Amino acid sequence: MREVTLVEVGLRDGLQNESRILSTADKKQLAERLIAAGVKELEITSFVHPRWIPQLSDAAELARSLPDLSDVRYRALVPNRKGLERALETPVDEFAVFLSASETHNRKNINKGIRETFPVLEEVVRAALARGKRVRGYVSTVFGCPYEGEVPVANTAEICEGLLKMGVYEISLGDTIGVATPRQVKEKLKALAGTIPVERLAGHFHDTRGTALANAYVSLEMGITTLDSAFGGLGGCPYAPGAAGNVATEDLVYMLEQEGIRTGIDLEALCEAGWLAEKLLGQRLPSKVLQSMAAHCQAKEGNRE
Repeated sequence: MREVTLVEVGLRDGLQNESRILSTADKKQLAERLIAAGVKELEITSFVHPRWIPQLSDAAELARSLPDLSDVRYRALVPNRKGLERALETPVDEFAVFLSASETHNRKNINKGIRETFPVLEEVVRAALARGKRVRGYVSTVFGCPYEGEVPVANTAEICEGLLKMGVYEISLGDTIGVATPRQVKEKLKALAGTIPVERLAGHFHDTRGTALANAYVSLEMGITTLDSAFGGLGGCPYAPGAAGNVATEDLVYMLEQEGIRTGIDLEALCEAGWLAEKLLGQRLPSKVLQSMAAHCQAKEGNRE
């Protein structure tokens, strides 16, 4: 049986796009439910300025509130050296840096061009490594840009090579606006394989057009062993108009386990975390598997109360 590592990004990538701002206590409760379900990799927050993403303004407080567990890794996004310095004052295990494969989206997201962004990220990566922290990289708009359309694979290859030289251990390739198809995923990964080791790559698929599960599966066939997902299918990008949420962790776990691919995650317990998120956010979440288990989760939650 194959194994796949799932990186749960709902607490960061998911909540940053929600209009309702959850309390630190609520976020902690969600994190604890996810951990109880067997999630080992949690991206919990981002140390960006609260002015840009007020939903994550409690980054340091949340990081300090979570249980210290030897088998669970907490990750946080850091945009620059100032964000890193804030993050280093918390118990966060590792950090993530990010940029886009398309110039326009990078400027909208970071307010810098791609080449201007590299020195900023290199400073963050080298400083984090010097403190004994691992660093992951994100490349957005790999499969399409809301402003430029098709993005040449050469852009992604060049950026990945630069990130690896800085010292990041893994690069997550993002379908930020959810336009990718299985054929496109296969072609992009095949093209990248000439210069980037597949074991250093991960997949990050949004479900805007309902293709995220298929894209995730194809990426596994191409050798990817790490996938990002968000409980309930939460997510979206403030700088990518029309983008829907990430592939739902519940849907991904169901598909993988049914295919004989081990995730180490208890689906029933995971759905209970998603059900709690629906209550806290006051809305129905898009995960199909979560909705199929809604009655069960509601009954179990009622028993807790």
